[in-house]
Amino acid sequence: MIPVSRNSLGPTGRKLPPWLKRPLPSGEVFERTEAIIRKLGLETICSSGNCPNRGLCWSRGAATVMILGKTCTRNCSFCSVAKGNPSTVDPTEPARVAKMAVLLNIDYLVITSVTRDDLPDGGAAAFGLCAEAVRRARPDTTVELLTPDFARCRNQAVEILSGYLPFVFSHNIETVPQLYPMVRPGADYRRSLRLLAAAKGKFGGGITIKSSMMLGLGESDEQVEASLRDLRKAGCDGVTLGQYLKPSRNSVEVADYVHPDKFDYWGRKATELGFSIVMSEPFARSSYRAAKLIRG
Repeated sequence: MIPVSRNSLGPTGRKLPPWLKRPLPSGEVFERTEAIIRKLGLETICSSGNCPNRGLCWSRGAATVMILGKTCTRNCSFCSVAKGNPSTVDPTEPARVAKMAVLLNIDYLVITSVTRDDLPDGGAAAFGLCAEAVRRARPDTTVELLTPDFARCRNQAVEILSGYLPFVFSHNIETVPQLYPMVRPGADYRRSLRLLAAAKGKFGGGITIKSSMMLGLGESDEQVEASLRDLRKAGCDGVTLGQYLKPSRNSVEVADYVHPDKFDYWGRKATELGFSIVMSEPFARSSYRAAKLIRG
């Protein structure tokens, strides 16, 4: 077992607690998953985001594909995805994503992307085309779209995506609004809530709406509860809460390691607030065990 952080020391020089351990990625299924992703020339948030769950997920033949390139137009301090000027949209990507779903026999596929503020539709059409290609190639696969906030084109993006239903729709607020200047300087908390509400209103009650938050960045209990209430008001059915872990040397520092008992508390609180789908544990991520979260 190894700590997920690149550093064996956590905040203020403390060692990582024992519950933040993950095995080294290995095994035949892991290697096959890695080989297929590489052969198809696909990006994953598993690798680009240095996700601590990559070993477990890939060992089960699961991966979260990241479309629209590997360069983000934002500069969030919690994320290790490359920042800068992105490449042009690759029209072959939907077919390659669908082929990955077929080769890996994926029953539940999460599709996410870098933020593409440079595109008129924010990349919404690319999400839709990927979802459509997967369903054509593998009709029984459930697709979850984990999108950016479509800052300049929310209504247009939601309208475009409505033509590719059904799917699970996700957009992560990531943290409490008080920490946005430090953690998500290019984003806006209320804008994210408006996207979730717009999606709920446009897609209808039969479509699951999800969001996710990281804990351990310095948020207070009162701030977390207020954000959970905001998500419910926006129409979120599901919420994921997990421990923030510094993914790269230049990422924002961890303020605190939240004990699993506290995650249990937040799980109960989220259920009390009316969320029908809840995952609250240190290694919870928006796409980690997403199929189990939705299907039970």
